[in-house]
Amino acid sequence: MFISTSAVFFALVASVSAAPSGKLMRRDVDAALVPQFGLAANINPTGTGDCDGITNAAGTVVKIPCFCPPDRAAFLQSLNANVAAGRAVNNPGIAVSFPTDNSKASKLVRMQAALVTLQNLRGPGVGCPAASTTFLAQQKAIQDGADAPVAAPAPAPAPAPAPAPAPAPAPAPAPQSGGVSAALVPEFGLAAGLNPTGTGDCDGITNAAGTVVKIPCFCPPDRAAFLQSLNANVAAGRAVNNPGVAVSFPTDNSKASKLVRMQAALVTLQNLRGPGVGCPAASTTFLAQQKAIQDGA
Repeated sequence: MFISTSAVFFALVASVSAAPSGKLMRRDVDAALVPQFGLAANINPTGTGDCDGITNAAGTVVKIPCFCPPDRAAFLQSLNANVAAGRAVNNPGIAVSFPTDNSKASKLVRMQAALVTLQNLRGPGVGCPAASTTFLAQQKAIQDGADAPVAAPAPAPAPAPAPAPAPAPAPAPAPQSGGVSAALVPEFGLAAGLNPTGTGDCDGITNAAGTVVKIPCFCPPDRAAFLQSLNANVAAGRAVNNPGVAVSFPTDNSKASKLVRMQAALVTLQNLRGPGVGCPAASTTFLAQQKAIQDGA
């Protein structure tokens, strides 16, 4: 009886140790579900590192770094790492998920995962701009499209309570004029035009590897113009130049509200002149300030 019990015990140990770990079992995202860039790198190089990106709503070709969009295999590798980690590996404050169903919501989440990966390929806010792909156009097409009527019947009865939410618009007047207190808006922490190379590049922040990140010399933007854009975004409840991104600006002193305000500043910075067309996070100390808030009590 003793031998038989021992045999069972060792059999169980063997079966447990033979079981593969969760990490080993993790599979890569299905490449077929990852949006295509819709654009090639190195189109019409100017000789100063700039190439053609998308044509924006004003009919102007947006200039982008010639190495953008990135190599597809390297992009998929980075996306896989982010999905496995549940957040952007190079910018841990941003959550990343990649649902595989065909609902509109899941398609938008996948598109967001692709955008986050693209814009944080080599560090926090250091990657390729959205304007180096058609991601934002694809995102808008998903938003404007119909979704599978999975739970459509449920919202139908909702009209009855509709009168109650009606008063909600009351708080709207405050944001309508912007109303953002400049004292609550994070400072850039960096000046524009530092150590120009003569090709449009200047010094940005020094990254974790100790390397100075190159940024456009016009970044960070004029403070007054930035505040004007932030006010417009807060009044609209979303980024005026990138309507798929929600923006709010709570005024209390809680950690959560400070982080929401920091996100509003980042969104405004990165979408100043169009969807994904603005200044990189590396032209400010916003991400360091964000981390300090996250790590604080």
